[in-house]
Amino acid sequence: MEAPPENPQLEELFKFDPYLRGYETELRRRYNCLRSEWRRIEEADGIERLSHGYREFGVRVDPDGTVRCQEWAPNAQAVYLRGDFNNWREDQYPFEKQPFGKWTLVIPPKPDGKPAIEHNSVIKLLIIGPQGQRLDRLSPWAPYVTRPPKGAPSGTVYEQRLWNPPKPYKLNVPRPPVPASLRIYEAHVGISSPEERVATYDYFRESVLPRVRDLGYNCIQLMAVMEHAYYASFGYQITSFFAASSRYGTPCELKQLIDAAHSMGIIVLLDIVLRFLLSNLTWWIEEYGFDGFRFDGCMSMLYHHHGLNHNFSGHYDEYFGMSVDTESLTYLALANWLLHKAHPFVITVAEEVSGLPGLCRPVEHGGYGFDYRLAMAVPDLWIKLLKGVPDQDWDVAKICFELENRRYGEKAIAYAESHDQALVGDKTIAFWLMDKEMYTHMSTLSDPSLIIDRGIALHKMIRLITHALGGEGYLNFIGNEFGHPEWLDFPRLGNGESYYYARRQFNLVDDKLLRYQHLNNFDAAMNLAEARFGWLHRGPGYITRKHNGDKVVAFERGGLLFAFNWHWASSFTDYRLGVAEPGRYRIVLNTDRPEFGGHNRVDENTQFFTQPGDFDGRGNSLQLYLPCRCAVVLAREDGAAA
Repeated sequence: MEAPPENPQLEELFKFDPYLRGYETELRRRYNCLRSEWRRIEEADGIERLSHGYREFGVRVDPDGTVRCQEWAPNAQAVYLRGDFNNWREDQYPFEKQPFGKWTLVIPPKPDGKPAIEHNSVIKLLIIGPQGQRLDRLSPWAPYVTRPPKGAPSGTVYEQRLWNPPKPYKLNVPRPPVPASLRIYEAHVGISSPEERVATYDYFRESVLPRVRDLGYNCIQLMAVMEHAYYASFGYQITSFFAASSRYGTPCELKQLIDAAHSMGIIVLLDIVLRFLLSNLTWWIEEYGFDGFRFDGCMSMLYHHHGLNHNFSGHYDEYFGMSVDTESLTYLALANWLLHKAHPFVITVAEEVSGLPGLCRPVEHGGYGFDYRLAMAVPDLWIKLLKGVPDQDWDVAKICFELENRRYGEKAIAYAESHDQALVGDKTIAFWLMDKEMYTHMSTLSDPSLIIDRGIALHKMIRLITHALGGEGYLNFIGNEFGHPEWLDFPRLGNGESYYYARRQFNLVDDKLLRYQHLNNFDAAMNLAEARFGWLHRGPGYITRKHNGDKVVAFERGGLLFAFNWHWASSFTDYRLGVAEPGRYRIVLNTDRPEFGGHNRVDENTQFFTQPGDFDGRGNSLQLYLPCRCAVVLAREDGAAA
């Protein structure tokens, strides 16, 4: 595999951020650390072999039925394989000690050519420790582990099962092209059903994927796929790094899910948590067909203080001082270089809030190779406003600043609310806006409610301005597209092991007598408008108006004019806004449509003709009607996308 070039192209980095020139020496030192680590790996086993460790380690079955085992246990006195296939005899299958802490075992096939260990057999490693202690362990390379049935003698201790089905599922659908605009649907398979249970890969494939497609998302980001013993950990306490969680189904069923997504033109990202091996990354890409990763907790990795009790001011010394963990930076850059060189289609997203310069610039330019970072300040902005500031006091200029406050040339994924806000103890945007009224006034037959009316209007506007101004990609957590009520709470002792809140109530959006459908309809229209005009990948927005008195925000992006009237009472007739391009404009998206729960105050048949002359810093202007708590998007007719 191609090595990182000898010298980084730092001038490419400085083009986007001239302030980095003052830290050139440190940038070169960090890049040399990457090069040194690459050389060290190549001089040992080589990056290709290291990144495919799963081909050599663990328990594997050859095509001829031979069972091959290899583990790394440098302090062990002895290692044995046992299981239900040999009635748990401890000494029948001893491993042989090899150099460098490796242990190997080869079990020939039966006389009929079948493996000595049948598919789905329970197996365990017996490790004799340095003091003679006897330790039952699962192989860290296990691709399939299961939790015993409730009440089993082994309790909740997971069991490794040999995964070698007679007819394994083979991925057969080509990967979709890398999207120019990334519209991500973040999902958790287990909570994806309205029923009080753990949903399955098959259920998600059959029932949720079609919804994602119809909503206009072109990417799903799957949480909690890597096996984790504690369901309520949201998948963040990984116990088996190569195993797809068996609580949702089998490895074959996960592969079917990914193939189905690909057949719909949807790429699939895996949520990967803090600690990982390079071979983990390769395994999930090559074995399961994932298209990339969202790396959780990057900031915790990047700094020795892990971001705890530290408020970043934005001064560059904070990014180039002794608090930065060079080894972690090197490892992340190495992972990105490996992934993008071996698999050019891969997309990597960093959960990182410090604003580290170069995080999303190419490794060969002296960056760290991520494609996107999460714009984590955006959901914080909305929650702070909803918790503590009446919307009539919102500072629209500050909202615009926060939405645009990201590093030039480094792509960001914007999102209005995070999955953490859906958890018990916090609230979603919909719940902050409408709270208990959602229990009594979300029916289309119920009496009008000013709280619901306000909540639905602001919910749409918050999501649209975040989508259109906040980044180069957009993310939504499962259920939030239709204003999912209540909170998310996994079964645990504190709630009597209840699944009541560990689900997504899609039945609400399917009920045509409930107003959840309106928010769902708008979410689909918003995504489909982006798919048509592509504003996410057509450069940043150019804000022409942020008027705190009128509560009006207007900006151009992707050849479109976006206009928001946040005022709680005032609607404006013949409101003038500046535009760059002259011509005839029409409305292509309008939050006030009846199918979006609006009041139909905007006539979409109206044509808007520009007038020459400087206005709001643009060479032309047009006039339009802007109702209160409403947003409209206009496209130039003689230049709009088909």
